[in-house]
Amino acid sequence: MPKLTDQEFESYLLQIRDLTENTFDKMQKEIEVTNVFPEEFYQTCIKNNLYRASLPEEYGGWGLTETQILRLQEEFSRGPGGMRMHLHYAMDLNWRPLYDFGSEALKKELMPGFQDRTVFTNWAVTEESGGTGADLHTRAVKDGDDYIINGEKYLISHTDCSNYSYITCVTDPDAPKDRRLSTFMVPASTPGYELTPMPHMMGCRGSGHSGLKFTNMRVPKKYLLGKEGDGLHISIHSLSVSRVHIAASNLGMCQRMLEISLKRAHDRVTFGKPIIERQAIRMKLADMATYTHALRTMVYDFAKDYEKDPKGEYIEEKAAMCKLFSIHCTKLVGDEMLEIFGGVGYFEDCTYGPTERLYRDSRAMWLEEGTPTVQRITISRQTIAHEGRLKYNI
Repeated sequence: MPKLTDQEFESYLLQIRDLTENTFDKMQKEIEVTNVFPEEFYQTCIKNNLYRASLPEEYGGWGLTETQILRLQEEFSRGPGGMRMHLHYAMDLNWRPLYDFGSEALKKELMPGFQDRTVFTNWAVTEESGGTGADLHTRAVKDGDDYIINGEKYLISHTDCSNYSYITCVTDPDAPKDRRLSTFMVPASTPGYELTPMPHMMGCRGSGHSGLKFTNMRVPKKYLLGKEGDGLHISIHSLSVSRVHIAASNLGMCQRMLEISLKRAHDRVTFGKPIIERQAIRMKLADMATYTHALRTMVYDFAKDYEKDPKGEYIEEKAAMCKLFSIHCTKLVGDEMLEIFGGVGYFEDCTYGPTERLYRDSRAMWLEEGTPTVQRITISRQTIAHEGRLKYNI
């Protein structure tokens, strides 16, 4: 596919905003009840190039820059949280681990399939009893040219629509913590691969969560990403970038919450005048706008860093900062939105927009790809190493 011109890209953003706030919002009403995406959703995404847009050109994509990917992320995050979760993953973590760490043969075989969802993955790291880091318990034991994997994963997204899993597991329990783990890209059709059910979530409905259980699952060596012992590095590198996509998701939600709050404040009349004329409401709007602006500058400062050097010195630190600050932004903006709307904002089908759903959906961001505590641990480690100094794109 040829690269989009600047004008074509701006038109594409408007196309996706219209799709998000109309087609997707209407589609979500049934999904809130069924907790399942209809096939129509996937076909609409294919038709609108949402699986293709971020892919490198050599594999059938548009080769968008990181700034463009994040701007696109911001647009579709104005819509339903479950669809946002699916598309945020599709834009980055779905294909990037294979692209960054897979063998040339495996990339040639599988990378083109991402453009039309022929290949779709899930990220199977988290364990109920072992967290997401070096304390994992799922084991991969070498057996000739294969590995035998046994263990379980928990809270895994997209299991209902994926045909491959990135599975991180222990290959050498006696190695140093940063060399214990390895990552495999495993076909979901492999014997011994099993889904285990989980209850419905508070928000982000439709995004297909379950547990995974692996019983004597034989995986050929060709599915190993990088080398044995690279698993922790692969996770840290891949999640560093993906955390900024979470921040861009929060940015899209904050912007929409601000816009519908402004409209409500203009329309709502008490004691003979619109509430937007009241100083207390204006203070809320000022805070909402300031936090949204600050988050936007952080996200796109990161994008410029990443475009200069994807493995740059400040990538991990800035990514964690973006994710952490974005959580505070959605909390403040969401709370203020609900207060401006009053009781009507707590109901479904609010005439101004999905206030109740936005409020629920945004709460998933506390947990996706690392809690605030995890972000602070990453930031503090990097801040100490950098002696409290960062470089900026000024």
